[in-house]
Amino acid sequence: MAKRKTPKVKDLRPTSISKEQLDGIQGLIKQMNSMQLEIGRIETRKHMINHEYTKIQDLMREEQTALKQEYGEVNINIEDGSITYPEDVEVNKED
Repeated sequence: MAKRKTPKVKDLRPTSISKEQLDGIQGLIKQMNSMQLEIGRIETRKHMINHEYTKIQDLMREEQTALKQEYGEVNINIEDGSITYPEDVEVNKED
């Protein structure tokens, strides 16, 4: 086999980034991971709140049904509890 006539060229490209660059990138990735974890926590809490809200809506419907059965089609002021009867509903009058 013939010997090489030209010397092998040394690769001058860097083999790694600087310590400062590595620390910077690692810090950014750590922040991103932390934020993703926090987003997951928030979404889980949001999901739980949505379930609770749905339960409360169901309870409200039950209350509305009970009030409708007891008082009929009326408007109830939620601040003072007063009842307003619609004008088109005939009132039971004693003759």
